[in-house]
Amino acid sequence: MRARTTETSEGWDLLRNPPEFSLVLGGPLFQLFRRAHLTDDALMMVRQRLIVIVLFTWLPLLLLSALEGNLWGGSNRVPFLFDIEVHVRFLVVLPLLIVAELVVHRRMRPLLLQFLERNLIPENSMARFSATVASAFRLRNSVLAELLLIAFVYGVGVLIVWRLYFALDTATWYATPTADGSQLSLAGMWFGYVSLPIFQFLLCRWYFRLFIWARFLWQVSRIELSLVPTHPDSLGGLSFVSGQVYAFTVLAVAHGALLAGNLANRIFFLGAVLTDFKVEIAVVVIFMLCVVLCPLLVFAPQLAQAKRTGSREYGVLAERYVREFDAKWVRGGAPADEPLLGSADIQSLADMGNSFSVVQNMRIVPIKRDDLLRLVGATLAPVVPLGLTMMSLEDLLKKLMGVLF
Repeated sequence: MRARTTETSEGWDLLRNPPEFSLVLGGPLFQLFRRAHLTDDALMMVRQRLIVIVLFTWLPLLLLSALEGNLWGGSNRVPFLFDIEVHVRFLVVLPLLIVAELVVHRRMRPLLLQFLERNLIPENSMARFSATVASAFRLRNSVLAELLLIAFVYGVGVLIVWRLYFALDTATWYATPTADGSQLSLAGMWFGYVSLPIFQFLLCRWYFRLFIWARFLWQVSRIELSLVPTHPDSLGGLSFVSGQVYAFTVLAVAHGALLAGNLANRIFFLGAVLTDFKVEIAVVVIFMLCVVLCPLLVFAPQLAQAKRTGSREYGVLAERYVREFDAKWVRGGAPADEPLLGSADIQSLADMGNSFSVVQNMRIVPIKRDDLLRLVGATLAPVVPLGLTMMSLEDLLKKLMGVLF
């Protein structure tokens, strides 16, 4: 009984003073940044974080490569300054991952308030909603989760994924192929054991946050929401949830840039052509669509049920109204002294028709075509310049205009 009382109290506390919802405002790394005065409670001071992280990951590679004579020449086929992927990874993608935190945080802050202001959460489910929010915050702040991410980065990300699938199979500034495998340079050691793990940790941390987001939406979808079929947003009042797709646009650009940097190295140094990577490009685009859009599909069953119920109820209401209207104005039931011109019945009939049309046009999938195109465009935008390796800028622009228009 005590536990139930506590949950109810927490639910009403949430109702009176809902916290800001944030996927990024917590966790050991966030606390470390706070102690180091690289962020505040509002996740500002982005410039300071960018400078420190980029200098810690990229600058040592520059200095060590210069020390070893691998900066712009030497015996290596890929010197440091010509390694497009490493510069894109640490000077473009890494800053985008940091900036995306602020974008997502600002976009999602009023999320809980929207659920409450729109009366989507019934009173008897408020405690359950509060428990769902608290669970998401606990997972976001988990020390164990970030320790496991670090272990995964070193055990899988560096030793398996990078070495087997992403490292170039040629002499580079970071490694030289030998009969026994690759021999890392000093810069390569810093790259493989410091810079790359930091980058992979921040990237995997984003995947963990997306998991928290998907889990939160799934748990909320298990609550019987108070959806309104006639809501003008055609989603029963849930349009603000699907609107969160825009928050992940920067993250999509980061993934596109990461892919573009990897492909650029293979095109310029291994003799590949862009068309060789159709599958890889499609996989990255589909991956971004899945991780951002698929979590929204958990609301589809409730939206479909709300539409069926609304169609039935408003159908009965419309039937009753039109029959009474027909009996009054068509069958001669109207009083003789009541004029037809200017009658409110006509406007009410039109309003009833509009309400029924809204219900009929209610969407059961909270994903718009613009959402899909925005994510696809954001992911592909960094890859498009690589088309210049196959055609002139004029021809590339003509093809793009043909696709878009």
